[in-house]
Amino acid sequence: MTDARATVSPIDLKFIPQLTCSISVSDYAASVKWYQEKLGFKYLYETPEIGWSELDTIIPGVSIGLSQVETVTPHGSIVLTFGVKDLQHARTQLEIQGVRFDGETQVIPGLVKLATFFDPDGNPLMLAESISAST
Repeated sequence: MTDARATVSPIDLKFIPQLTCSISVSDYAASVKWYQEKLGFKYLYETPEIGWSELDTIIPGVSIGLSQVETVTPHGSIVLTFGVKDLQHARTQLEIQGVRFDGETQVIPGLVKLATFFDPDGNPLMLAESISAST
């Protein structure tokens, strides 16, 4: 087995500081409203003919693309994890708005607090608060 941390020659793909995270939803208009109201994301644009809408997050260069599909199959192989200063505060704010969470907040001592929650289609998202000694 090779060490994944081994130094390898870098591939120059000429990335730019931009990332769009695509999420499948059953109703992109309703989901746009949810992501705006619950998470404070800012509407950028929509393309109704392909069932696509995009929102800006507070993270520079990171946007959320909502893609309308006939059947949403949330499986969570990739879970978008948003860093917050105070996880309990953020969780309480979302719970007040009726956002569903997956159980209690997990605490990994000396490292991080984590809380998984769901959008209206059951897509998992996560909040994370660093509690490491170096922060």
